[in-house]
Amino acid sequence: MGDQLAGLVALAGRLQSVCLAEGLTVATAESCTGGLVAHVLTEVPGSSGYLLGGVVSYADDAKRTVLGVPAITLQAHGAVSAQVAVAMAEGVRARLGASLGVGVTGIAGPGGGSPAKPVGLVYVAVAGPDGAAPGVRRCQWAGDRSSNKRDSARVALEMLLARAEGGEA
Repeated sequence: MGDQLAGLVALAGRLQSVCLAEGLTVATAESCTGGLVAHVLTEVPGSSGYLLGGVVSYADDAKRTVLGVPAITLQAHGAVSAQVAVAMAEGVRARLGASLGVGVTGIAGPGGGSPAKPVGLVYVAVAGPDGAAPGVRRCQWAGDRSSNKRDSARVALEMLLARAEGGEA
């Protein structure tokens, strides 16, 4: 796990460099990763220069009340959906006043899956202020709970980095 965490921290370092150079700030909204994205970002000294904060919104009520995810979106699509990941990213970005917001929601496992939404299904979204539609990615992991969380955090960091560099998330 040490090597995998080191890889995530290296990505976080790259993101920090770009964000500081471009004057960008970041906020995180996490469900299945339980704060891992924010943890990795804060492993890099100087992260307070661009990381505004994060929300671990495990329960649907927290997604709704803290992040502003519409109840109708949760009802229509379920917490594990592209629509909720986007709403989480947009909500945390707006509420914390960040340039970029990332939302991660999924089923880390080992339980909680269904045929329609199996264990390892994760959606990651990144929202920015530039008027571009939020980028969203569907992932289907086959690892255990810890590796699913790490893989999801890696995608979140890669998408944030791509958006910070001016590309699509």
